[in-house]
Amino acid sequence: MTTPDVDAESAAIAARESGLKKSLTRGQVVMIGLGGAIGTGLFAGSTLAIGYAGPAVLISYVIAAFAALAMVLSLSEMAVAHPTAGSFGVYAETYLNPWAGFIVRYTYWIAQVLAVGGEAVAVGVYMDFWFPGSPVWLWSVGFAVALLVVNSRSVKNFGTFEYWFALIKVAAIVAFIILGISGVLGLGRPAVGLHNVVGLPGGFMPHGIRGVWMAVIMGVFSFNGIELIAVTSGEAADPKTVIPAALRSMAFRLFAFYVLALGVIVAFVPWTSIGAKAITGSPFVKVFATSGVWQAAGIMNFVVITAALSSMNTNVYLCSRMLFSLSRGGYAPGVLGRLSKAGAPVPAILLSGAGILIAAAISRFTPMAYTYLFGIALFGAMVVWIIILVSHLRFRWMRRGEVLPVKTPFFPWMQIAGIALICAILVTMGLDADWRLSWLCGVPWLLLLTAAYFIWKQRRRSRPSLVDLQV
Repeated sequence: MTTPDVDAESAAIAARESGLKKSLTRGQVVMIGLGGAIGTGLFAGSTLAIGYAGPAVLISYVIAAFAALAMVLSLSEMAVAHPTAGSFGVYAETYLNPWAGFIVRYTYWIAQVLAVGGEAVAVGVYMDFWFPGSPVWLWSVGFAVALLVVNSRSVKNFGTFEYWFALIKVAAIVAFIILGISGVLGLGRPAVGLHNVVGLPGGFMPHGIRGVWMAVIMGVFSFNGIELIAVTSGEAADPKTVIPAALRSMAFRLFAFYVLALGVIVAFVPWTSIGAKAITGSPFVKVFATSGVWQAAGIMNFVVITAALSSMNTNVYLCSRMLFSLSRGGYAPGVLGRLSKAGAPVPAILLSGAGILIAAAISRFTPMAYTYLFGIALFGAMVVWIIILVSHLRFRWMRRGEVLPVKTPFFPWMQIAGIALICAILVTMGLDADWRLSWLCGVPWLLLLTAAYFIWKQRRRSRPSLVDLQV
């Protein structure tokens, strides 16, 4: 396929996904991205990561950040060239083949549905701080319904809501880091020092290289959501300038937030009292509970709940746009491509919400729900990252010789290294008993999608896709 052919196909895809309101500002796009990427992966998922690696979890997150950086830089190039709601699903369809576009959009949809279900479970766990013994599933379902209502409004209102929602947790993380560093250095009180980092049995790396590598799994999942900004390109006011700037700034902020915050946690509290293979509470709350600040633990618990709700909110947005893109491409029922008068894909939001409620309700049957849901979602998310990186390799090959407004440094070595790293993580998950469930569910899901794609392809030959622009 030549470049003019690609441009024509891209223009056709943009036209079929028209109708969404381009109302999101740069500030809203950045905060939406942070809202999606900073959730229970940091506030609660760090519990799992610390349990694997101890203080060496810092190395794990640096490794995970490299994979995220390779993916996000690649995505920024393509998002500027093709600002659409289908985002990386559209890029896979354009530069690889329709099957890849079908797979990546449905896989990302199910991954985010399960991830939001996991976030909802975590919110229910956090509410136990104030309401001991209350049903986790009841809180999970209640908050999920509330966020479906928020997403059903206009994207401008959603952007404003998420901006302030995400700002609360960003401000809290900054305050947490400042308070933690002052405590470690002894500014105003006795220094905590680095005894908990290097002085406990086993030292800095108590579980060796294997522990560090296993914690990379949670690190990658923690950064999952950074690709959300590319999806907002279909509703950003000026995507050609907003998207690359937002992606770069958010990648740096995420890295700083995660590494510094985790450094404070392992310095303040012995890692042996934090690490666990099931979520029982947030290490952030545990740190504030030992800080001596009055009501600090309760305040931080509120922030942690806000963070999870913010992440849920943005991921509901993600899910609905993926279904909307699939519908407009003829890969899902036409009703899911319909927009309300406010420009919101309400049917896609409601269907995504139904899946989220089912995922959240699983917490009623097993206390390991968070771990199971995130394990399955992580498999899908990493498959999507691999396809994004492969799509970018093809994108650059087909546009070689062109002057691109945004160019990724160290191409193609960064992309190849990112693909190799993510594939190695997937293999590790398949071999490890704690994460094998992700393969047992993820592989059949991909096979099911492949079968569905060819069935849908056969049906499309006999009748046109149903696309309704307005209800």
